[in-house]
Amino acid sequence: MTQQTETMTKPITEIWAKRPVIISGPCSAESEEQVLQTAKELAATGKVDVLRAGIWKPRTKPGMFEGIGVKGLPWLVKARQETGLPIAVEVATARHVENALQFEVDILWIGARTTVNPFSVQEIADALKGTEVPVLIKNPINSDIELWSGGIERLFKAGVKNVGMIHRGFSNFGNTEFRNAPMWQLPIEMKRRYPGMLLICDPSHICGNRTGLASISQKSIDLGFGGLMIESHVDPDNAWSDAKQQITPAVLKEMLSNLVWREESSEEQEFLNALAKLREQINQIDDELLSLIGQRMKVADQIGQYKKDNKITILQTNRWNEILSKAFKKGEKLGLSQDFITKYFDAIHMESINHQNKIMND
Repeated sequence: MTQQTETMTKPITEIWAKRPVIISGPCSAESEEQVLQTAKELAATGKVDVLRAGIWKPRTKPGMFEGIGVKGLPWLVKARQETGLPIAVEVATARHVENALQFEVDILWIGARTTVNPFSVQEIADALKGTEVPVLIKNPINSDIELWSGGIERLFKAGVKNVGMIHRGFSNFGNTEFRNAPMWQLPIEMKRRYPGMLLICDPSHICGNRTGLASISQKSIDLGFGGLMIESHVDPDNAWSDAKQQITPAVLKEMLSNLVWREESSEEQEFLNALAKLREQINQIDDELLSLIGQRMKVADQIGQYKKDNKITILQTNRWNEILSKAFKKGEKLGLSQDFITKYFDAIHMESINHQNKIMND
């Protein structure tokens, strides 16, 4: 068990409720000196709430550095004693949980490679029964939102009271812009499903480099995320794992200082009145859009009947290309991106195909 701390550490319940909550530290704990020096420099920034460090590192291939193991936990405890920063580590097995709890780790998180396996999440959940430690769960590597949601539900059923989410992006074959594509619509859906639950962004794993950290961090803040987890290291270029995406505490401080932090709401009556009027306009436009789409599908039904009667295939490629080309030109004038136009018309097209297919096979 830990000894009496030399520097007062804030109650973890107070930090858990804070917005934004900033978690930072090295991808991997490498040595006692490295952990302590990083922790001291992070504490000196005055902007970091929790020290993180990888103790066990699930790696893609054997032979890669897989973490220092249990002997790194006393280093984190000492860092907490000397800086007052609570500590957080990733756990992937029940034994990891037991070891972390033995050293009174303040926050645990479940990594993306673990979230993808319900058996592993359940094992961790069972090991957490009867404890009070908060747990963050990262999205799974693949873009399966139900796995993410399922992990949360398993923790709830085990009696874990404080559960939060980490958005670290999703593996995407052929993706070149990001190490892990953000796919913002997925964390937004999780935020809708679990209103009030802490949702933080991990721009380090989304970017896979240092250059994009600020823009991804700002994007998450603009979307109402409750905090950030950013990897930092006293000597990033020589880090034992994920060197390209780590930054020094000094660079972290500057980046955090330049971010524009936003509130999710406001009590200003003028703002609320103006917002209510604009939202009512949105509601009316949405109603009109749905009515128009409904009318479009009725026309599609008629076209489907003509195709059936004349033994014509549903899909008409030339016609579809013509529709998209026209929509791109119109959308550009209206300030709509080609990406949006493509996704919107693809959805409309598939609904039309479904309608016509039903008629064809009635």
